[in-house]
Amino acid sequence: MASGSKKVIYAALIGNAGIAVTKFIAAGVTGSSAMIAEAIHSLVDTGNQILLLWGLKQSARPADDRFPFGHGKEVYFWSFVVAILIFAVGAGVSIYEGIKHLIHPHDIENPTVSYIVLTIAIVFEGVAWFMAWKQFRKAKGDHGYFEAVHRGKDPTMFVVLFEDSAALLGLVVAFVGIALGHATGMAFFDGAASIVIGLILASVAIWLAYETKGLLIGEAANPEIQKQIYDIVATQVGLNGVNELATMHMGPQNILVTLSVDFSDDLSGNDVESAITEMNRQIKAAIPEVRRVFIEAESWSAHRKQQQDI
Repeated sequence: MASGSKKVIYAALIGNAGIAVTKFIAAGVTGSSAMIAEAIHSLVDTGNQILLLWGLKQSARPADDRFPFGHGKEVYFWSFVVAILIFAVGAGVSIYEGIKHLIHPHDIENPTVSYIVLTIAIVFEGVAWFMAWKQFRKAKGDHGYFEAVHRGKDPTMFVVLFEDSAALLGLVVAFVGIALGHATGMAFFDGAASIVIGLILASVAIWLAYETKGLLIGEAANPEIQKQIYDIVATQVGLNGVNELATMHMGPQNILVTLSVDFSDDLSGNDVESAITEMNRQIKAAIPEVRRVFIEAESWSAHRKQQQDI
C-alpha cells in the first residue's frame, strides 16, 4: 500500500510542478485572475505532495524510547497540514484574487495562451487523477467511494485523489470563466471563476481535515478486524469471556490492540501465561497490521467496577 501511495504522489508531484510553472507564465502573459488562482493551486498541490512524501518517510521510522509505538501517526499529521494549506493558501488566495479582480476588472490579454495551457494542464492532471483513482479503487474493495474514504486508514490515498479531483474541476471552471469573459467582454466571469475555484478548494480542504482529524486523534480498527480479533480470543480454552476489546491505528499499517479478559479461576499462573502468549501469536499471525497486543487478566465484576469508577 505504501509503495502504491508513493507512486501516485510522485506522479502528482511531477505533474503539478510542471503545470504550476506553465500556469504562472500564462498568468503573467494574460493577466487572468482565474489563471493566477490555478497557478497558486498547482503550486500548493506541489508543496502538498512534498509534505505527504515527508510524512511517509517519517512514519517509517522505527520505535524508540521517546515514541515506543513508532512514528506511524506522522503521516496523519502531515495529511492534516496539507488540508490546512489547501484551505488557507489555495482557497484563501484564490478567493482574494477573484474579489480583487471583481473590484478592479481588466480584460484578459492573449486568451489563446490560457486555452492552450489549460488544455495541457487538463491532460496532465487527468493522467495523475486516473493513477490516483485506479490505486484508490484497488484499495477500497467492495465498499462505496465515500464509505471507503471514511474507513480508510491511509490518508495519502484519498488526499491525492481529492486534490487531483479539485484540480480537474478547477481547470474546467477556469476554462469556462476565461471563455465567457472573452466571448462577452465582461471581466466579471474571470474573477467569478477564481472565487469558484477557491470555494472548491475550501470544500475539499474541510472534508480532508474532517477525515484526517479522526485518524490523528486515534481511530479504531475497522469492525471486521475487531470481530476477527474477538473471535480469536473468544475461542480460547480457559476463558470465561472478553470484558473489553479496544484498538487504535498508530499508522496505516500499525494497529494497537488492548484486551481485558476473564480467565477461569481454576487456571494456574503458567496456564494464564501460556494462554496470553497463544492469543498474542494468533492475533498477529491472522492480522499482520497488528504490531502490539496488551492483554489484561481481570474478572468481569472487577472490570465493570473500574468502568463505573472512571
